[in-house]
Amino acid sequence: MNAKIIQLLAQLRLHGMENKIETILKHAEKKGLATEDVLLELLEVEYRDKQVRCLNNRIRDAKLPWDWTLDTFPWARQPGINKLQIMNLAKLNFIERHENIVLIGKPGTGKSGIAMGLLRQALLSGYRCRFYNTQDMLNELYVSLADNRTPRLLKKIFNYDIIVCDLC
Repeated sequence: MNAKIIQLLAQLRLHGMENKIETILKHAEKKGLATEDVLLELLEVEYRDKQVRCLNNRIRDAKLPWDWTLDTFPWARQPGINKLQIMNLAKLNFIERHENIVLIGKPGTGKSGIAMGLLRQALLSGYRCRFYNTQDMLNELYVSLADNRTPRLLKKIFNYDIIVCDLC
């Protein structure tokens, strides 16, 4: 019977439950747990697994060029940056207010690092985000004009909560 259950879990793509069912059932048998408790534990395992997979997919789809975070940003090397202002932006309230952020400064002042940190923070908070090199985005839009898929591409782009465009 367990083989059939595992097969069904695999077919239903319930990978969290599939990976933990044997352990949970053995534990339940030892402790004499109620069916309801076992089912709850299996569903909690699946929920956590799905959350992790969704986050990993959002991070992969965002196409971040670097693994920067605001915690790893070299604040001491960039004294001209107002850390308090950036940490307030990291609360992501600007997303709910539908506001844009433009980071302006000389090369090497940390604009890309801050943008990556904010993007990663938004991904961890469940938002859909995408990093674009500006030239690549313009090329993609130009190609879409040639093959009549511009409306579909724009719809895809407009589904993101945050888009970071970098000029480098």
